[in-house]
Amino acid sequence: MLTHDELIKEISKTLAKTKVIKLIAILREQQFELRDLVDITFNDDNGIAFRAAWLLENFYLKNPEGYIDQISHLLSRLPEIKNPSCKRHYTKIIEHITDPKAPPAIRQKLLEIDLEPVVETLFDWLIDPKVKIAVKVFAATALFNLRERYTWIKDELAGQLRFMLRDGSAGIQSRGKKLLDKLSA
Repeated sequence: MLTHDELIKEISKTLAKTKVIKLIAILREQQFELRDLVDITFNDDNGIAFRAAWLLENFYLKNPEGYIDQISHLLSRLPEIKNPSCKRHYTKIIEHITDPKAPPAIRQKLLEIDLEPVVETLFDWLIDPKVKIAVKVFAATALFNLRERYTWIKDELAGQLRFMLRDGSAGIQSRGKKLLDKLSA
């Protein structure tokens, strides 16, 4: 049985993808709580926090329906994230759970959760020049996915994307243009 402290010890050193896969299998077998993994992503050691977030992304995305009751905890912690590397993993998860093709049970669960703090955080990260491009791309897509729930997102997101396209990277150019085309349709 892998304890909380043993998991931290395991991820305190560099991980390869194969080790991540093995750890995920162990965590699944033990029915490790997603909320406990979420909490480890806030470790004071940035390396441990990053590796925990990497584990979290892979752990969650392998079986999102298995953690429906813990989605609200994951989303409630989003505004607290300061670690730039953790933001990438969280926004990728949010991009997936807000996708219109997400499993119906997840879409239903999201309807029960106030997502405005998530939306505000995603917009904050989208406009922050210090936030990494991958985070911005995932955040923009998640916001696009939420545009029908919060109708004001459409105009705000379009404005931000146009601003970012003026001198944005190749990643922003590619995703931004696609999202703007979809917003205009």
